[in-house]
Amino acid sequence: MGNLIAKEYKSFEDIKRRDENGEEYWLARELAPVLQYTKWENFHNVVGKAMLACKNSGFDVLDHFPAVRKTVAMPSKAKPKTIQDYKLSRYACYLIVQNGNPRKEIIALGQTYFAIQTRRQEVQDYFNQLDEDSQRLVIRGNIKQWNQMLAETAHAAGVITDEQFAQFQNAGYKGLYGGETVEDIHRRKKLKPTERILDFMMSSELVANLFRITLANDKIKKEGIDTPDDAEMAHNIAGQEARSAIIRAGGILPEDHPTPTKSVEQIAREQIAELKALARKKPLMLDEDYDDND
Repeated sequence: MGNLIAKEYKSFEDIKRRDENGEEYWLARELAPVLQYTKWENFHNVVGKAMLACKNSGFDVLDHFPAVRKTVAMPSKAKPKTIQDYKLSRYACYLIVQNGNPRKEIIALGQTYFAIQTRRQEVQDYFNQLDEDSQRLVIRGNIKQWNQMLAETAHAAGVITDEQFAQFQNAGYKGLYGGETVEDIHRRKKLKPTERILDFMMSSELVANLFRITLANDKIKKEGIDTPDDAEMAHNIAGQEARSAIIRAGGILPEDHPTPTKSVEQIAREQIAELKALARKKPLMLDEDYDDND
């Protein structure tokens, strides 16, 4: 179930952009087809309702829905056309899917996806005040983003096949966990075949892995590594360096952390349920109705 949802969420991740400050955003004209709106006019109606919901929630609409213009090529020798678009914040996307056509399955997926992303940002803003479960949720989200970056960096270094990537990943874990492979960690944590080890780590263990990942990503790039063997070695060294840092600081080694009973995925589901309960008490949907079918 989790893997299926993650696959569906990829459509939202694929169109996510980052500005010069590293802030993530989505363009309305790229989001529309993902949400299965083929007519811009219909989707623009949804954006309008989301803007009003934003205003009624006490937020500045321009902070979340700034208008942008872009030039698109036209067929034949016609002059390029300038069209309106919107640079959408995560919260803007959340409001859009809340006000979208509920009969579309992708809308339901979008509601969950952007609710999770919004929740992560909310809790990240006051991280030190969070309980252990919420800290795990935040760090796991960061790891997903950094793991994607590391995968791209490794691919550029020649780690292409599934077998090469598995060896590359194992090298990093072996460095951090004193020789344990992914399979070893999975077995020690007594997880089911479909459960992922990163979803069953305490916050401190997750931080250690985030350190490993960022070190490896920087090392491969900085040293201009361009072979699978060298990338694998760099990842192993990054894991060893992260482990050495923990030892020097007198911290708990990653393999000595207890395995939590709840997965990060379960925590996310529970927190999304809480968000939906709050939404029912204070709906984001507006009273007006319209036909947004395509």
